[in-house]
Amino acid sequence: MTGLPTDDLVLVTGAGGFIGGHLVADLRRLGYRRLRAVDMKPIDDWYQMFPDVDNRTLDLRQSDACLTAARDTREIYNLACDMGGMGFIETHRAECMISVLINTHMLMAARDVKADRFFYSSSACVYAADRQTRADVAPLKEADAYPAMPEDGYGWEKLFSERMCRHFREDFGLETRIARYHNVYGPHGTYDGGREKAPAAICRKVIAAQLGGDKEIEVWGDGEQTRSFMYIDDCLHGTRTLMASGVREPLNIGSDELVTIDQLIDIVEDIAGVKLKRRYNLGAPKGVRGRCSDNTEIKRALGWTPAIRLRDGMEKTYRWIHGQMTAPAAARRAYV
Repeated sequence: MTGLPTDDLVLVTGAGGFIGGHLVADLRRLGYRRLRAVDMKPIDDWYQMFPDVDNRTLDLRQSDACLTAARDTREIYNLACDMGGMGFIETHRAECMISVLINTHMLMAARDVKADRFFYSSSACVYAADRQTRADVAPLKEADAYPAMPEDGYGWEKLFSERMCRHFREDFGLETRIARYHNVYGPHGTYDGGREKAPAAICRKVIAAQLGGDKEIEVWGDGEQTRSFMYIDDCLHGTRTLMASGVREPLNIGSDELVTIDQLIDIVEDIAGVKLKRRYNLGAPKGVRGRCSDNTEIKRALGWTPAIRLRDGMEKTYRWIHGQMTAPAAARRAYV
């Protein structure tokens, strides 16, 4: 497997979502000629849809749907799961855990159709909570996932599915690749409705305040919790490079540019040209106190690290969300 465009059929699951939609777009740009895109949402609800792709609506929690999706494929990018930001995963733990059916059935399908490679999108939520209790957190190394104490619900599902990938490789010879994504953001994703993550939520709040003439926004937590945020273009490059590599163990794909939530708001306010009062909601879901990616291993293994500045990525994200919020309803989430 060279990682170069071929006539082999490539499957992207979760293709109606944020990262999956961008991945399909990226593979098309790179010249991949046979792509299958699958999501459980109706196609009209996908963030990006391309008519020259084999687009299918399937519920991948069902084993027969996974076999249908995987038939004749050589490479599988499995990004399908039930997830969102902290406002969702802290209040829908059982639903997040049910996603284990997707990866289990997709692995079985990949084995049965004799796919060459299988990519699994894991998460920084697999990391032990006791390593993320300070705002000035030490960057998280891949080894820090054990002893295991991940984010309840969503993190446990991701960690278990990582092990499934490992054992399918060991027992059945299926080449699996696992990325631990750290807070991916960018255009063409969720920015309202309860599943949005901090970068999109903050953009939406600032834009809504501007449009409504408000002078303040609500902030979940005290604003001092820290995160690193990775722009979607870095995520895509890292994903494709990992898939084509010989790296078999889970690998961080994330930015190491650590900021507080207040600093993230500062960036968005600067882009918007406003300054707003902040009303801190200490009872809202806020996740761990601090989280940042240690990129030592990805640099060693792939010779590359995510490098797009937060300010640059947030400007593109803000402009897209602003366009969505000010456009007529019929023009939103327009197909590319």
